[in-house]
Amino acid sequence: MDPEIRPEGVHPEGVTPDEAGGVGTAGAPAGSGPSEPNPVYDEGGPGASAEPGGEDEYDHAPEGAALAEEDSMAASLLADLQRLQAEYVNYKKRVDRDRDLIRVGAVSSVVESLLPVLDDLYFARQAGDLDSGPFASIAEKLEGILERQGIVRVGEVGDEFDPNVHEAMMHVEAELPEGATTTTIVQVLQPGYKNGERLVRAARVSVADPA
Repeated sequence: MDPEIRPEGVHPEGVTPDEAGGVGTAGAPAGSGPSEPNPVYDEGGPGASAEPGGEDEYDHAPEGAALAEEDSMAASLLADLQRLQAEYVNYKKRVDRDRDLIRVGAVSSVVESLLPVLDDLYFARQAGDLDSGPFASIAEKLEGILERQGIVRVGEVGDEFDPNVHEAMMHVEAELPEGATTTTIVQVLQPGYKNGERLVRAARVSVADPA
């Protein structure tokens, strides 16, 4: 019997195109398996990195925008720091000022309580009773302590009259020191005291005008 003649591409029953070494579906070489769809790459091409800082970064904010945001944050933090520094400096100034006021007030209060004793010492010295002896040493020590605390006695004979620290109790005619051209103290009735710029007590004095 003559061999059966089949159309081209038709194989004997039970024989697949692959086994026959033919061409697979859609013209693909036999044994190549199902065809794969063409790969689709994200913007940036093959190997593009989706992580910030990658070699081919494509899906993140532009570098300029990130730098602008960082600069804005840095400027805000700097402004906060400068404000805090200014507040601290002002606070320190207030504390220092209040500390000085408290110290001056405390010392002045002590001096006010000692005024009767200081008056007795002053007039005893004017009378010559403190030229020597144990009481002279005690008086010097007390006056030295007050001087170190900033206490200054005001009102001396021959001083120019100053209404800010002197209180004129009497206005008399008297001979003034040579060269005096203004109202001058000629007698101290009660000495005054200052604590720095703070007047503890005005000096009570007798004054005279130049001729």
